[in-house]
Amino acid sequence: MVLNKNTQIGIFQKTPQFFDAIKFQESIFALPFAYTGMILSVKGFPGWTVLFWITVAMVSARTFGMIANRVIDREIDSLNPRTRLRHIPQGILSVADLLIPGLISLIVFLICAWQLNYLALFLSPIALLYLVIYPYTKRFTWTSNLLLGWALAIAPSAAWIGATGEYGFEPFLLSLAVALWAGSFDILYHTQDIEFQRSYKLNSVAAKFGVSRAFIIAKALDVLTVLTLAFLGIVMTLHFIYFLGCLAVAFLLVYKYILVKPNDLSKLGMAFMRINAFVSTCILIATILAIVIER
Repeated sequence: MVLNKNTQIGIFQKTPQFFDAIKFQESIFALPFAYTGMILSVKGFPGWTVLFWITVAMVSARTFGMIANRVIDREIDSLNPRTRLRHIPQGILSVADLLIPGLISLIVFLICAWQLNYLALFLSPIALLYLVIYPYTKRFTWTSNLLLGWALAIAPSAAWIGATGEYGFEPFLLSLAVALWAGSFDILYHTQDIEFQRSYKLNSVAAKFGVSRAFIIAKALDVLTVLTLAFLGIVMTLHFIYFLGCLAVAFLLVYKYILVKPNDLSKLGMAFMRINAFVSTCILIATILAIVIER
């Protein structure tokens, strides 16, 4: 097919809009935990080839998941005052503009899994199916925030499997920590939408229990996050520096509640962008240092 000049201009204009719509830069949140799983799986560096395929797999899976979320929730987004300026509700991008890259991301993810090992390839459709299913959960269960956490928690287990072709208790613990961490923040993030959710019969922890109790639940999940990360270090007999990373994570999560309170959500965006990135990066750095020092 030959593209005419107008079509080419349209594609070039929409490309940055596409990356903005799926918040491509936020891939950094899950990638460090994926790398942590990869490194812990072999207690070292598995090689550049494995690193490459795991990186491409994680980015393509997240891109697919975000596209599915934007397409599935487009009607809800058009009604919500906080999200009605997103790209599909505003007509900046069409569903087709997202579905085509979504299909490409799906194919790339499957190719990456195939290049890694048979277990990764066998489980890859299950991971993709989960990424399509979880956006629907807000329509019928308040646990949707926790289920979002498990969507991000796929990353470290998938990387572990990608590097070794095996699974066990240790990668489960790492994924559990990620699920608790991500679920906690998703609970806080959706406190912004509590009135909208209640009006349109959508479900979340905040809509079910109220903002104050939602904060209490989120704090409990954050405590469990740190304890789970520390328990992982004990199970794997990691160097003491890893536990310093866990301590840094604890301080970051405490700082999150200094920034954001039940009666003041104005800094929620700042907490999301900075603290989430710092938490995952702290654990990755601490893990690398622990492995290097032990050698």
